Amino acid sequence: MANISKDDYGLKDPTPRQTISAPLLPYRPKDPSTRDARIGLIGCGGISAVHLDEYKRAKYKVIALCDVSRKAATSRQQAYYPKAVIYTDYRELLKRKDIDVVDITPHPDQRIPIVEASLQAGKHVLSQKPFVTDLKTGRRLVQLARRKKVRLAVNQNGRWAPHFSYIRQAIDQGLLGDVVAAHMAVHWDHNFIKGTVFDKIRHIILYDFAIHWFDILNCFMGNETPVEVFATFTKSRSQKAKQRMLAQVNIRYRNAQASLVFNGDTKIGWLDQTFIVGSKGTIGSTGPTFNKQKVTLCTKRGQASPRLVGSWFNDGFHGTMGELLCAIEQGREPTNSGASNLGGLAICFAAVESAECGKPVRPGTVGRIPS
Repeated sequence: MANISKDDYGLKDPTPRQTISAPLLPYRPKDPSTRDARIGLIGCGGISAVHLDEYKRAKYKVIALCDVSRKAATSRQQAYYPKAVIYTDYRELLKRKDIDVVDITPHPDQRIPIVEASLQAGKHVLSQKPFVTDLKTGRRLVQLARRKKVRLAVNQNGRWAPHFSYIRQAIDQGLLGDVVAAHMAVHWDHNFIKGTVFDKIRHIILYDFAIHWFDILNCFMGNETPVEVFATFTKSRSQKAKQRMLAQVNIRYRNAQASLVFNGDTKIGWLDQTFIVGSKGTIGSTGPTFNKQKVTLCTKRGQASPRLVGSWFNDGFHGTMGELLCAIEQGREPTNSGASNLGGLAICFAAVESAECGKPVRPGTVGRIPS
């Protein structure tokens, strides 16, 4: 450990300045050994194009597409999987015995019954995020999947964003020691939701958007237990969207701390930063967007900056389905399982409640997303 002199008041940075080779960590999405699993996608709205684009690149077998709008399903069929059969009723799709996995993309209020019906039909499921709007429902779906002996995963695609995935692997492999602090700040423009259905969601930032950061934070913190969450949200004078575009969250753990900052009204000069402090080193990433990030790892050996390939959109979507297919093939729970998502949701729900009541809230005491 570097010496810190009392004579320089701790102002001298003890970080080793030598550049070292970055550790080779398995941060890229993984595929099963075969591409035999047959997939049906339910919900051919906007985000489905990203799913199907990445599945096509990965050579996954999508054999059925379903949407209440035949036009929407036909559009996706023609663009990505011309041989896929089209359905307008998901129940008809679920009757097919040759479908192994169902990817379900609609919003939570529409999605939960479809997830439940799919599990009842004995299908493995990839659910869109946020997984559920209440923890009780989430636990019930997790138990149902176990009873039916199928895998339930959630499309928390941020876990496979190259910078987040590399950081996650560095933590898991002990390169940082014990994590004592995690700080993330995102400054971008979310005003594109003006006039859309998303602008009707009161907590569009803390819930629909920030769920990615609550989820990855839960991954980074590992065994640390969150004790309380304090959050605020407000409007910017210059924002165009109806809902509040500014939010921040402070999280106290038993032996650590974390903070999240979201500024959804940054019109010029975007910035996205992550900084993780451990007992043996630090790792951080910075860039103008979550698709363009530079990662720096600092340990007593020196500094390293891996040359990462890929991007959150669309590699993250490859990662979530690939992990589910690998888990099915290997007979194990996927790392992005429904159960693994409940911890991040508990923090998210506590943050939303705290923003509403103006007081700290203990995660787990708020069972559902406050309306």
